[in-house]
Parts: sequence; C-alpha cells; structure tokens
Amino acid sequence: MELQADPRYRRFFELFNTGKYFEAHDVLEGLWLPLRHTSQGDFFKGLIQVAGAFVHVRKDRPGPAMSLLRLARGNLEPYAPSNHGVAIPLVVALIKAWESELTSNPGSSRLVSPRLEIPQ
Repeated sequence: MELQADPRYRRFFELFNTGKYFEAHDVLEGLWLPLRHTSQGDFFKGLIQVAGAFVHVRKDRPGPAMSLLRLARGNLEPYAPSNHGVAIPLVVALIKAWESELTSNPGSSRLVSPRLEIPQ
C-alpha cells in the first residue's frame, strides 16, 4: 500500500502542524484501524499517540501527555530510521524534547507548537 498517496496520511501532518491535534488523531485513526494488526500498526498507533499527547498538552494535563509521549516513542523507535517517508529520529527527538519540557515545566503554558515534517 502506498500510504503517501492516501490523502488521510498527508492530512494528518497538515492538521498536526496547524495545532489541530484531535482532528489529526481522528483522521489517522481511520487509516490505522484496518492496519492495526499488521506490521505497520504500531507505527500508526505511535503517530496517533503523539497527536493525542498534544491534545493533553493543550489542556495543560502533563501527566497524560507524558504517558502518551512515552508510548509513542516506544511504538515509533522500531521503525527507524524511516518509515512511510517519516524520519523517525526527528519525531523521537521532538518527543524527547517535549518529555523534558513537561518534566521541567509541568504547569507552564505551551506557546510553541510542535511540527512534524510532511512526508513527500
């Protein structure tokens, strides 16, 4: 399956990069559901978890955000260095940076929105 050609896949990154994390989660879930028991299931689950984590960040819930970031990292790391056009080390670096931010500033407002590189 050529996922870069699926409009839902690209839409996930567009929504995520505009701060529409719940919508990004939702659109990718539709792509993930039929693939969840395949070798690609954890990859999509990891991306969905990243989006879900930022839903919690936006609502100033650092505990649930941290939990989802850890799960996402665990799901994505096995796909390094790249999967379906996603540079996994870049996503893992973003996750680690936000884990550090949430640990050191758990109650601060998050003014910087994360961005994911859109696969070509």
